[in-house]
Amino acid sequence: MIKDSVSEKTIGLMRMQFWKQTVDDIYSDNPPHQPVAVELWKAVKRHNLTKRWLMKIIDEREKNLDDKAYRNIQELENYAENTQSSLLYLTLEILGVKDLHADHAASHIGKAHGIVTCLRATPYHTSRRRVFLPMDICMLHGVSQEDFLRKNQDKNVRDVIYDIASQAHLHLKHARSLHKSVPVKAFPAFLQTVALEDYLKKIQQVNFDIFHPSLQQKNTLLPLSLYIQSWRRRY
Repeated sequence: MIKDSVSEKTIGLMRMQFWKQTVDDIYSDNPPHQPVAVELWKAVKRHNLTKRWLMKIIDEREKNLDDKAYRNIQELENYAENTQSSLLYLTLEILGVKDLHADHAASHIGKAHGIVTCLRATPYHTSRRRVFLPMDICMLHGVSQEDFLRKNQDKNVRDVIYDIASQAHLHLKHARSLHKSVPVKAFPAFLQTVALEDYLKKIQQVNFDIFHPSLQQKNTLLPLSLYIQSWRRRY
């Protein structure tokens, strides 16, 4: 992630401007001689990818360079929609899927992915004295950023995590409710729901302790779960 690899916002903005110009050049059939750009140009040509989704990802990453906590859960969901969901829309295009139900499911899955990513990254961010969790939910439970920096285990801190995790679970539930209407061809794009649900189950098992060591451990059975869901043609 660019935000993580630069120390100054100006450098990050320069990189984002490079990718904006690169996408413009790709869609003008004049990609720069840069390996990633060339491969992206090939994918755009082969699958007729929509430029809007690529630009949404870049624009949202650019706005996110400010390193500020999300003001509310809706702001986090908007970020997830414009990044994770946009990636899923592109994946559906690669799979040759043009379907309103699939797009609707992709929107929910992308939002769930963004919320889970924010939760998973919290221990790492707090180690760098940063907290990005939605401020409205923290304020609702009387929790400050300092509580997370100190790894406070009080019930109100866990309640914040419960509320945020519940929102991710709700998006997964909505996405799966569309299962019968989504073309089977789209299912490979949505298999990430297996990993998202795995994390949400684990955080529930540790009573929403965001700093519990087990949450940082890999699930060795995850590949098997992915295979089973793929075989069952479910997501």
